[in-house]
Amino acid sequence: MSNISFKQYRAIDLVIWLVILSVFESVTVMAASKWFPGELYTLSQTVAVLCIVMMRWGGYAVFHAVTGGLFFCLVQGASAEQFVVYCVGNCLALVLYRAVGKEKIRSGFCWTMLFVVLAFCGAQLGRWLVSLIFGGSFDSVVTFFLADSLSLVYAVVVVLISRRVDGLFEDQKSYLVRTEAERRKENL
Repeated sequence: MSNISFKQYRAIDLVIWLVILSVFESVTVMAASKWFPGELYTLSQTVAVLCIVMMRWGGYAVFHAVTGGLFFCLVQGASAEQFVVYCVGNCLALVLYRAVGKEKIRSGFCWTMLFVVLAFCGAQLGRWLVSLIFGGSFDSVVTFFLADSLSLVYAVVVVLISRRVDGLFEDQKSYLVRTEAERRKENL
């Protein structure tokens, strides 16, 4: 088997996460609309996947922020304004992870929880702010947070599980350097 470049590895990994997000977001939204059509809450995988991809690849998670909003709206049959609200609004979640640093987020439980909560809040605030452009009300921010609160719980559980898997919730450049050093050490 031939070696692949770092750029190819990154592209493959990002596409795999895009497929995972697209499939799971579509299935969840479809199931909710068929099984629980009258419920006031939603469940979305977007924040959970965004947290993992942000940790792995940083700003490249913007593709996942947009894709999460896209599939959420596509399956629901949303209006054009809703597409913009969700696709653009999700991107605010990306701004908040740089303040702490990946290593603290990855290794510290409290930092991880703060990271997930900030990503969730960023996505909700982003959606709300974009909705204001289309005539949304100032008090609708509460609706955004409450309707999607189950997604926060889901994201916390997924990220906590992902922390336990070696290399899953880790900057991939650091992970590859670390595993290569470990391989070389074993071969000595």
